[in-house]
Amino acid sequence: MKLFKRVGMSLSLACALVMGASQAQDIKIAYNGDMSGTAVAELGQAARWGFEAAIEDINKNGGLLGRKVVPIIRDDLGTPPKSIQNMTELIDNEKVVGVVGPANSGNALAWLHIPQAAKIPVIGSTATATEITKRYEKEPQNYMFRVSMVDREQVALLAAYAVKASKNKKIAVIADSTGYGQAGIKDAVEVLALHDIKPVLVEKFGPKDTDITSQLTKIKNAGADAVIIYAIADGAANVIKSMEKINYNPVTLGTWGNLSSLYYRMTGPKLAPNLIIAASTTEDSNERAKALGERVRKNFPTMTTFACAAQSYDAVMLMAAAITKANSTDGTKIAAALEDLTGVQGIIKTYNKPFTKTGHEGLSVDDFYLAKWTEDGKIVRFQDDVIESITPADLKR
Repeated sequence: MKLFKRVGMSLSLACALVMGASQAQDIKIAYNGDMSGTAVAELGQAARWGFEAAIEDINKNGGLLGRKVVPIIRDDLGTPPKSIQNMTELIDNEKVVGVVGPANSGNALAWLHIPQAAKIPVIGSTATATEITKRYEKEPQNYMFRVSMVDREQVALLAAYAVKASKNKKIAVIADSTGYGQAGIKDAVEVLALHDIKPVLVEKFGPKDTDITSQLTKIKNAGADAVIIYAIADGAANVIKSMEKINYNPVTLGTWGNLSSLYYRMTGPKLAPNLIIAASTTEDSNERAKALGERVRKNFPTMTTFACAAQSYDAVMLMAAAITKANSTDGTKIAAALEDLTGVQGIIKTYNKPFTKTGHEGLSVDDFYLAKWTEDGKIVRFQDDVIESITPADLKR
């Protein structure tokens, strides 16, 4: 009997030690995004370093729930199959409690069902497709959140500026023929319609086209004095260069993907400032942004897409605040806590109720502004009389 008691006590002690070790395990949060595969890899790299900076700050302040937070990094190479593989491995094998990313909208749309079924919250920090947070919004719990530009929201800002800046109200839209570009055309046409304006022309070009003078000549001849470009950096750069070839200088606006240094390298310093770009933040926006920019540049000296670093940093801080509020690493509890956060200090802003049960977008057009490249290769906030004249009522979407 004494032997059995000793064995029983030993087993109880062993179980207690195992349970204690289990309870003390590190908390894993993942980043899954393109860091090497496509034209948006630079955005993915910036997001990765902002992600790691946030986790470093959390651990300096004691971690979460008394435990260390461990970053798990995966490069999805910009391809849906790899991104799906990463997401499955992160959830099933790494047992992450939350995910930040990806950089490419197509990748997010390819794997949304995986974290939704596993009940693991994801905060998108770069990809902009409007549908990303909408697909599961009617489910009892939607596990996809976002702190990033949103296509429809940035179009609202670009359209408001175009309408105000155009002297003859003749506005054209040109986009690449990818799914990204065509979704952008749809948003642009619909938002302009809210201003009672129909584009004088809607033109398309192939993602590998370098000479777009034919389409632009049609737009020029139609009298458009404002043009909205919906393409990633290389496509927009080719549009800007083609405009120079035909001596066409309308007010030209583009999406935030043109914050990538690829745009600047392709246009050159003289043409780069010709595009007005939607942005969520720039390094000159506040002291927190300046400090984060300096930190990230230690790992990524050539970074131009600072907005991605800031958005990723803020996404991690919101995830951390939700884990703390939930006092749990259970995905369902974290998701519910995300929908009830207040007073979370980020780089872009202080987040007060950024998410609700029915709204999972942490940023909106009200948070965005316009930026430009300088000739010496910096991105700065752009301000002029047109911007000053835009009111909230002008931001239609």
